[in-house]
Amino acid sequence: MKRIKILTVYLMAFFYVNVGVDHFINPDYFLSIVPPYISWKLEAVYISGFFEIIFGVGLLTPLRKYSSWGLIILLLAVFPANIYLIESIQAQQALGISRQIAIIRAPFQILFIGLAYWHSKS
Repeated sequence: MKRIKILTVYLMAFFYVNVGVDHFINPDYFLSIVPPYISWKLEAVYISGFFEIIFGVGLLTPLRKYSSWGLIILLLAVFPANIYLIESIQAQQALGISRQIAIIRAPFQILFIGLAYWHSKS
């Protein structure tokens, strides 16, 4: 089990840093799924990307516990984007996915939250 935990923490760190960097390289992709009631859309994309990078790197440090909790909070904060993606045909078209794919994609947030929680423990 220890090897799986080590593997998943490295995968998570890689994933979050890459996705976080992509928020800055390709913000339009993320802007397309920001719900319309969110003000300061571009700033929200950059802020979430910044924290994905910080928490992703933090997973590989002695601050793993805090980074894991940060990721849990971040994943909960961005979950409305998943709901909006399910509801919005425009958002689905912008990402090139169907409503069914958006529905399938949303529960993965629970898996990511669970992994982050697992890594918040020693």
